[in-house]
Amino acid sequence: MTGLLVDGLRVSFDTRRGPVHVVDDVSLDVPRGATLGVVGESGSGKTTFGRALARHLPSNGRVLDGHISVDGTDVLALSPRDLRAWRARELAVVHQEAGATLDPSMRVGAQLAEVLGQQDVARDARRDRVRDLLSAVRLPDPDAIARRYPHELSGGQQQRVVIAAVLAARPSLVILDEPTTGLDASVEAEILALLEDLRRDLDATLVLISHDLGLVGQICDEVVVLYAGQVVERGAAADVLTTPRHPYTAALLASAPTFGVPRRQRRLLAIAGTPPDPAAPPPGCRFAPRCAFADDTCRADSPPARVVDGRTVRCHHAELLDLTATARPGADAPVPRPGSLLQLNGLTRRYGSLAVVDDVTLDIAPGEVFGLVGESGSGKTTLARAVMGIGPRPRSGTMRLSGNALAPVLRRRGRAVLRRMQMVFQQPDTTLNPSHRVRTVLARALETLDGTDSVETLAARAQLDAALLDARSTDLSGGQKQRVAIARAFAGSPDLVVCDEPVSALDVSVQAGVLEVLADERDRTGTSYLFISHDLAVIGYLADRVGVMYRGQLVEVGATDDVLSGPHHPYTAALVLAAQRRERRRSATPPAQAAIATGCRFAARCPHHLGDVCAEQPPPLRTVAEGHQVRCHLPIDQLPKGTA
Repeated sequence: MTGLLVDGLRVSFDTRRGPVHVVDDVSLDVPRGATLGVVGESGSGKTTFGRALARHLPSNGRVLDGHISVDGTDVLALSPRDLRAWRARELAVVHQEAGATLDPSMRVGAQLAEVLGQQDVARDARRDRVRDLLSAVRLPDPDAIARRYPHELSGGQQQRVVIAAVLAARPSLVILDEPTTGLDASVEAEILALLEDLRRDLDATLVLISHDLGLVGQICDEVVVLYAGQVVERGAAADVLTTPRHPYTAALLASAPTFGVPRRQRRLLAIAGTPPDPAAPPPGCRFAPRCAFADDTCRADSPPARVVDGRTVRCHHAELLDLTATARPGADAPVPRPGSLLQLNGLTRRYGSLAVVDDVTLDIAPGEVFGLVGESGSGKTTLARAVMGIGPRPRSGTMRLSGNALAPVLRRRGRAVLRRMQMVFQQPDTTLNPSHRVRTVLARALETLDGTDSVETLAARAQLDAALLDARSTDLSGGQKQRVAIARAFAGSPDLVVCDEPVSALDVSVQAGVLEVLADERDRTGTSYLFISHDLAVIGYLADRVGVMYRGQLVEVGATDDVLSGPHHPYTAALVLAAQRRERRRSATPPAQAAIATGCRFAARCPHHLGDVCAEQPPPLRTVAEGHQVRCHLPIDQLPKGTA
């Protein structure tokens, strides 16, 4: 057949504990031109499955059994020489970290020319073809981009270059491993549009590995749900992701925030327990220890793969289960207390001549979650670091905490202020000492921040299993590490916690648990958050108010429901449309470090551009409603309305 055929695939890793079966009896077929989504938690076998398709397993990995065919080629039977030739001509892989794929020592144009050379494109035709490829992925000024090194490009631009390389190679099979993780909503939408163009132009088979269920639902024809190395549900993406038949699939969906649905309407459901140890999976159904529907049969006997509602489901009781029971009712959100905990007035921070944060004024009330959104490079993290006194001193503006002046640099802040303000970063690995056990990390935090809890109580507040207290951070999963970082931040019962993308790299089920930890702490203690995220569904779920940043300025601030539902700033409207997966227009992304216009900074990309007034005059700050302000030349009645 043409396309991808996998039959009875089993993959094992040799470890000190013996062989560990990571992929167990996976069978599927994907027609040429179709896209298959592969979803599941970390450790489910997704990435190993993708690497097995490319015969690119690590040295301790091996295929025990099974068959892989791509357009009739038996991939597992290829000799090393033939395998290299097949990879060069028929396979392309787009990874999460595009920068790790590109050669940092070669200019972008040279790397694309090298790919074209493998396709026997004549040397004198490669330069024009490189320009065409970079134009096809909608990069500005292709000739300039071709002369740059990868580190001179943004993450979204690097990913476009990788996609251009795929277009150059014209493969039969494209494996996409978390290709948009970490990208903001508008850049992600543009990458998705390029991937759809890629599928149409190449007529290739695409395999998308992702923990983003919304992404999978948008571009995939079929979806496979992996749990502990096994396929537990497979079928049309539209069916599996709307009416799941396996309890694990339903639990994944219940873990994911939905755009426009706040916590007061629906609470996320974190899946209880942890995935099984692959070296010693439980007897019977592997999901039984975490399943609310499990009975003695489930715990004793392996479930059969049966067809239910047109899809294959590995479950003893799939025909009988009412999976609506996984829904959790919302809870009344605490009302932020009156007054201001944190006040920023005209805050500006420059790197050289570039104002990365420009004249930002905002306030956060006690007990309030203030969400901050915007594209990469908009100044969100720089603002967060300024609040925490990290980095170069702000050039102008003031900061106040509970009405008292807040020193602009960390070393000038007293111990009491340090206790009251804490930060949780996106990557906990960068802040946890790998040589220390969790117990030591938390004990030191309690001592440093004058905390009164025991280590065990502090761990429980972060829903961190007490059995992990004697483990080192290197032995923990990403979600467990983030809980340690959050527990450490809670040690001194802070008034404000700055959270910089704390869940963007986590699977949906792990993300749900971390979000609920943060929300429960706010409910219990009244802690305020400055919560930074590129995910509008997460912001809409957790935040009371939201600020939208664009190139250093706050272009909109207001209650979350008002900002996301409109009327809103044209840039906010673009983010909202991208988050809803409805945006298909290709707005140009400004070049890195583009010069700031004298007028509205969004003017060059705005579909509502009014001409010279937008290009030449700074826009006024208009009040749309009480507490809701928009920085725009458009009259209020002409601002984009709604989310459709």
